[in-house]
Order: sequence, then structure tokens, then C-alpha cells
Amino acid sequence: MTTDMTDMISLKNVTKVYAINQEHALVDASLTIAKGDIFGIVGKSGAGKSTMLKLIGMLEKPTTGTVEIFGKCVTGATAAEENIIKKNIGTIFQGYNLLMQRSVAGNIAFPLELAKYSKNEIAARCKELATLVGLEDKLDAYPASLSGGQKQRVAIARALATNPKILLCDEPTSALDSFTTKEILRLIRDINAKLGITTVIITHDIAVVRAICNKTVVLDGGRIVEMGATADVLDNPQNEATRLLLDIDL
Repeated sequence: MTTDMTDMISLKNVTKVYAINQEHALVDASLTIAKGDIFGIVGKSGAGKSTMLKLIGMLEKPTTGTVEIFGKCVTGATAAEENIIKKNIGTIFQGYNLLMQRSVAGNIAFPLELAKYSKNEIAARCKELATLVGLEDKLDAYPASLSGGQKQRVAIARALATNPKILLCDEPTSALDSFTTKEILRLIRDINAKLGITTVIITHDIAVVRAICNKTVVLDGGRIVEMGATADVLDNPQNEATRLLLDIDL
């Protein structure tokens, strides 16, 4: 498997139906995310954003259609192949998901410990990542003493610990005030530029995709209703769902 593909992520005619209630969370969705993109997935609650992120993160499998990561069809991948791909995907969760009994360094170290890095490698990597996210003076602090923005910075550092090629962001600013939101988005943009990491952001907030994403897809009722360069999608919306999101944002 190679990780220098021009197209890092591809969904082809993907439909996801949940058996419990036969809900069609996604319907015939196709998209391509290129290497280095900051790709926004936007829509109101229930539009299918979380399902799409789970499919990309290999937490769910499509009912029909195919998902390709790094050029590899993961729909029928073996467990060993899945593990290799998953090691190249980092995730920032909406609620931070930090380990409260661990320090900042301990949280960043956790995926490195699971990956069997040496103690010296872990110490060096923790320091490097804490500096990258602006928390070099907080390595011994615990999550309870941190602000929301600082917690998200820890979560970002942890997601980057094992040098993933793809960074998935699940509503990364939904719990933050407007000033902190701008800081976190600036950090994500800087990391994308410095590391060349392909970044996927799901959000209900049009302002987030406008601020940071070079490409955007709009979901409504599990269907892709608009897709393209962010400026084109937001400045010249063709679908009522996009117009409603823009009206809400205004």
C-alpha cells in the first residue's frame, strides 16, 4: 500500500442503511478527497455527516458502494489491511475524549504506547507535538485544569502522534467560543500546511468551512446536494439546503 496517492479518499456510489430502523443515512454518495485537501462536510443535524466520517475512518462499512483509502478498497479489506490503513488515520473528537487521569504528556503518549514506541521516542515525540500545538509548558498539567481550547490542542496532538496521513475532525470547534474557534482553525490550517496532512472536517457551521476548507460537500437527507471549491459552493449555492445553511449562519 502506498500513501502518496493524489486521491487519498474516494467514495463511490455509497449507500448506508442502518438495520435497526432501515434508515438511509447516506444515499448513492460519491466524492474524492485529494492529498493535502482541507475538505469540509457540512449539513444540518441528521444530514449524514457523522456516517460519512465513520465510513472514511473505517468505523462503519457501506451497505452498497465502495470506500477507497490510499487507493485501496477497504470495503472488503482483511483485518491486517484494515489495521495498516487505520494507523494512518488520526481523529479529533467533538468532546475531546481525553483521559482525565493522564497528564497532557500522558494523553499524547497513549497512542504511541499502543504502537510500542520506546520510552525515549515517546518522550521526544510528546515534546515535539506539545510544541507544535503551543502547549510545551503544559506537559505535566491534567485535563481538568485546561481550557476548552487547550483540551482541543491536546486532542490534536494526540491525533497526530503516530504521523497519520489523514486527519478526521468531528465538529472540532462546536464547544468553543468564537475567539478560540479561530485559534483552533488557524492551528489546523497550519498543521495541514506544515505536514501536508489531508484533513476532513465535519461541521454544521458554514463559517468553519468558509474559514478553512478549500473544498466542501453539502449533505441533506443523506444525499450530496452540492460539492466543489468552497468559494463556489458558498458564494453561488444551487441547492435549497445550502441556502438554508447560509441563511442560518447569517
